[in-house]
Amino acid sequence: MFEVREEIIKNAAVVANHWGLLRLDEGDSADSVTVPAGKAIVPLAVWLARRAELAARLPDIGVWLASDERPEALGADVALLAVIAVDFPKFTDGRGYSIAYNLRARLGFKGELRAIGDVLRDQLFSMHRVGFDAYATRPDRSIHDALKGLSVFSETYQASWDDKTPLFRRHHREAPTPDADVGFGI
Repeated sequence: MFEVREEIIKNAAVVANHWGLLRLDEGDSADSVTVPAGKAIVPLAVWLARRAELAARLPDIGVWLASDERPEALGADVALLAVIAVDFPKFTDGRGYSIAYNLRARLGFKGELRAIGDVLRDQLFSMHRVGFDAYATRPDRSIHDALKGLSVFSETYQASWDDKTPLFRRHHREAPTPDADVGFGI
C-alpha cells in the first residue's frame, strides 16, 4: 500500500507533503514489492533487500523504521538519506522516542526525521524534544489542532536533543547570605 498525505507538520508549520509512504501488504515481499516512482519512504526491510537499486534513486528515497527495529541497521546509510521516518504503531508505544534520539545523538542523522503512524497532538512536544522535526499525524484528527501540541509547554526540566542542559543548570541562583533562610532558592 502506498499512502500519500496532503499535509504534514514540518518545522512547526503545516506544509504540503511531497513524500509517499510504502507499507507492505500481506503477501508482499521486501525484495519484489513495487516501489512507486517519485519520492518514496520505504520500510527498512525493503531498503536492506534492494539497497543498490534504491540508492540509485537518492535523494528521492527515504526509509522508515518500525518500533521494534534498530536504527543501527542503516549503518553509514544514515548520512545518505534525506528523510527517515519512525512508526508509532499505537499511542502507547514509546520505543520510537529512543529510536529518534539515537538517530540524532549517536548516529548523527541531519535530515528530516518524521513521526508516522498513531501520532497525536499530545505527543508532538515530546517528539520534538528527542529530534523529530516532521509529523504525519493521524488522518482522523485535525492537523492544525495537532500543531498546537508543539507549544504546550514553555519550559522543560530534563536535558534532551533540543536542549542539552537541564533546568537546574540553566537557572541562575544567587548565593545565599549567611543570615538567609536554609531553604533559600528552592
